[in-house]
Amino acid sequence: MNSSDGLARPGAFIRKAGRWFTAMGIVFVVLGMLAIIEPAIAGLAVTILVGWVLILGSIAHAIGAVGGGGLGRVVWQLIVAVIYIVGGMYFLTHPLLGLGTLTLFLAAILLVEAVVEIISYFANRGEGAAWRLVNAIVTLLLGGAIWIQWPSSSVWAIGTLVGLNLMITGFSRLMLGSAARRLAAA
Repeated sequence: MNSSDGLARPGAFIRKAGRWFTAMGIVFVVLGMLAIIEPAIAGLAVTILVGWVLILGSIAHAIGAVGGGGLGRVVWQLIVAVIYIVGGMYFLTHPLLGLGTLTLFLAAILLVEAVVEIISYFANRGEGAAWRLVNAIVTLLLGGAIWIQWPSSSVWAIGTLVGLNLMITGFSRLMLGSAARRLAAA
């Protein structure tokens, strides 16, 4: 099969894409279920991933510093690179503490988002504004629950939310695969 086969035989291409979407969907749903069953392990995996991402970001900033652009730019790039490497090493060497830190940041972000949504609701009460208020209240309750139960919420919050996200992503891919198969059959 070459690159022009998709244009010559769109039905076959769509069927193949539908199978891939379905397979990806199943994998995402299974991973999501595992993350929800074992949220602490999923949370630790996220913490380790964040650690590695920060270390890679540190390398990118160090490379950016070598690229020049004036002494001020080089110094700031190096400062950011050091902050990233320290943060990344913190998450990798102390994943449980890192998970607690990420959970506290998550709670704070959710609480700030809820406040902004409430302010936005009162500023713009047009069509569909009630849904904005519902979203704000749910976000406020979730952020508050994570904050009040911290540090014990570290065991479930990140892993459960990642698991839910994976499952929703999986279901959306299953629906895309189903739609692609129906389209190919038509």
